[in-house]
Amino acid sequence: MAPPGARAHTGRMPTQSIFIVEDAPLVRERLLAMLDAVPGAHVVGCAAGADEAVRGILARRPDVVVLDIRLAQGSGFDVLRAVHEEAPEIDVYMLSSFASDPYRHLALRLGARDFFDKSADFTRVRELIAARAASAV
Repeated sequence: MAPPGARAHTGRMPTQSIFIVEDAPLVRERLLAMLDAVPGAHVVGCAAGADEAVRGILARRPDVVVLDIRLAQGSGFDVLRAVHEEAPEIDVYMLSSFASDPYRHLALRLGARDFFDKSADFTRVRELIAARAASAV
Protein backbone atom coordinates (compact mmCIF):
# COMPACT_ATOMS: atom_id res chain seq x y z
CA MET A 1 0.00 0.00 0.00
CA ALA A 2 1.26 3.49 -0.86
CA PRO A 3 2.06 5.95 1.93
CA PRO A 4 -0.55 8.65 2.62
CA GLY A 5 -0.30 11.51 0.14
CA ALA A 6 1.63 9.47 -2.44
CA ARG A 7 0.40 9.60 -6.02
CA ALA A 8 -0.52 6.37 -7.68
CA HIS A 9 1.59 5.63 -10.74
CA THR A 10 -0.58 6.20 -13.79
CA GLY A 11 2.08 5.67 -16.43
CA ARG A 12 1.74 9.31 -17.49
CA MET A 13 4.34 11.99 -17.05
CA PRO A 14 3.35 14.75 -14.59
CA THR A 15 2.34 17.92 -16.37
CA GLN A 16 3.61 21.45 -16.01
CA SER A 17 0.62 23.64 -16.80
CA ILE A 18 1.42 26.88 -18.61
CA PHE A 19 -0.56 30.07 -19.28
CA ILE A 20 0.69 32.41 -22.03
CA VAL A 21 0.03 36.16 -21.90
CA GLU A 22 1.05 37.74 -25.20
CA ASP A 23 -0.82 40.23 -27.39
CA ALA A 24 0.99 39.55 -30.68
CA PRO A 25 -0.85 36.65 -32.38
CA LEU A 26 2.23 35.33 -34.22
CA VAL A 27 4.38 35.34 -31.08
CA ARG A 28 1.55 33.77 -29.04
CA GLU A 29 1.14 30.98 -31.62
CA ARG A 30 4.89 30.39 -31.71
CA LEU A 31 5.01 30.15 -27.91
CA LEU A 32 1.97 27.87 -27.86
CA ALA A 33 3.47 25.47 -30.41
CA MET A 34 6.93 25.55 -28.80
CA LEU A 35 5.76 24.99 -25.22
CA ASP A 36 2.96 22.52 -25.94
CA ALA A 37 5.56 20.34 -27.70
CA VAL A 38 7.59 19.97 -24.48
CA PRO A 39 7.04 16.49 -22.98
CA GLY A 40 5.29 16.87 -19.64
CA ALA A 41 4.09 20.41 -20.37
CA HIS A 42 0.65 21.61 -21.42
CA VAL A 43 -0.60 25.09 -22.25
CA VAL A 44 -3.88 25.59 -20.38
CA GLY A 45 -4.73 29.10 -21.55
CA CYS A 46 -3.74 32.23 -23.43
CA ALA A 47 -4.67 35.89 -23.11
CA ALA A 48 -3.85 39.12 -24.94
CA GLY A 49 -4.96 41.67 -22.30
CA ALA A 50 -4.36 42.19 -18.59
CA ASP A 51 -7.90 41.68 -17.26
CA GLU A 52 -8.45 38.56 -19.37
CA ALA A 53 -5.05 37.23 -18.25
CA VAL A 54 -5.66 37.76 -14.53
CA ARG A 55 -9.09 36.10 -14.72
CA GLY A 56 -7.73 33.14 -16.69
CA ILE A 57 -4.64 32.63 -14.55
CA LEU A 58 -6.50 32.80 -11.24
CA ALA A 59 -9.22 30.47 -12.54
CA ARG A 60 -6.80 27.85 -13.91
CA ARG A 61 -3.93 28.22 -11.40
CA PRO A 62 -1.18 27.08 -13.80
CA ASP A 63 2.28 26.14 -12.60
CA VAL A 64 3.89 28.70 -14.91
CA VAL A 65 2.91 31.94 -16.62
CA VAL A 66 4.89 33.31 -19.56
CA LEU A 67 4.10 37.02 -19.58
CA ASP A 68 4.89 39.92 -21.91
CA ILE A 69 5.09 43.51 -20.64
CA ARG A 70 3.19 45.24 -23.43
CA LEU A 71 -0.36 43.90 -23.82
CA ALA A 72 -3.42 44.78 -25.90
CA GLN A 73 -5.03 46.17 -22.73
CA GLY A 74 -3.09 46.97 -19.55
CA SER A 75 0.46 45.82 -18.98
CA GLY A 76 2.27 42.71 -17.90
CA PHE A 77 3.19 44.50 -14.69
CA ASP A 78 -0.54 44.82 -13.87
CA VAL A 79 -0.90 41.07 -14.37
CA LEU A 80 2.24 40.28 -12.37
CA ARG A 81 1.08 42.39 -9.41
CA ALA A 82 -2.40 40.86 -9.34
CA VAL A 83 -1.23 37.26 -9.73
CA HIS A 84 1.60 37.56 -7.23
CA GLU A 85 -0.78 39.10 -4.69
CA GLU A 86 -3.48 36.41 -5.09
CA ALA A 87 -1.39 33.35 -5.98
CA PRO A 88 2.31 33.81 -5.15
CA GLU A 89 2.91 30.08 -5.71
CA ILE A 90 2.50 30.56 -9.48
CA ASP A 91 5.86 31.05 -11.18
CA VAL A 92 5.75 34.02 -13.56
CA TYR A 93 8.44 34.44 -16.21
CA MET A 94 8.55 37.72 -18.11
CA LEU A 95 9.39 37.48 -21.83
CA SER A 96 9.62 40.88 -23.45
CA SER A 97 11.30 42.91 -26.15
CA PHE A 98 11.60 45.65 -23.50
CA ALA A 99 14.57 44.03 -21.80
CA SER A 100 16.33 47.03 -20.31
CA ASP A 101 17.54 46.85 -16.73
CA PRO A 102 14.79 49.07 -15.24
CA TYR A 103 12.09 46.73 -16.62
CA ARG A 104 14.01 43.66 -15.50
CA HIS A 105 14.50 45.02 -11.97
CA LEU A 106 10.85 46.05 -11.66
CA ALA A 107 9.65 42.62 -12.82
CA LEU A 108 11.87 40.81 -10.32
CA ARG A 109 10.85 43.19 -7.52
CA LEU A 110 7.18 42.53 -8.29
CA GLY A 111 7.66 38.78 -8.03
CA ALA A 112 8.72 37.46 -11.43
CA ARG A 113 10.93 34.37 -11.19
CA ASP A 114 13.04 35.50 -14.16
CA PHE A 115 13.06 37.91 -17.08
CA PHE A 116 13.90 36.98 -20.67
CA ASP A 117 14.63 39.12 -23.73
CA LYS A 118 12.48 38.01 -26.70
CA SER A 119 15.24 38.70 -29.20
CA ALA A 120 17.99 36.83 -27.34
CA ASP A 121 16.32 34.39 -24.93
CA PHE A 122 13.17 33.15 -26.70
CA THR A 123 14.22 29.49 -26.77
CA ARG A 124 15.50 29.66 -23.17
CA VAL A 125 11.84 29.74 -22.08
CA ARG A 126 11.37 26.34 -23.74
CA GLU A 127 14.51 25.02 -22.03
CA LEU A 128 13.25 26.26 -18.66
CA ILE A 129 9.84 24.60 -19.10
CA ALA A 130 11.47 21.37 -20.28
CA ALA A 131 13.75 21.31 -17.23
CA ARG A 132 10.80 21.95 -14.90
CA ALA A 133 8.76 19.20 -16.52
CA ALA A 134 11.67 16.75 -16.31
CA SER A 135 12.26 17.51 -12.65
CA ALA A 136 8.56 16.94 -11.86
CA VAL A 137 8.84 13.27 -12.88
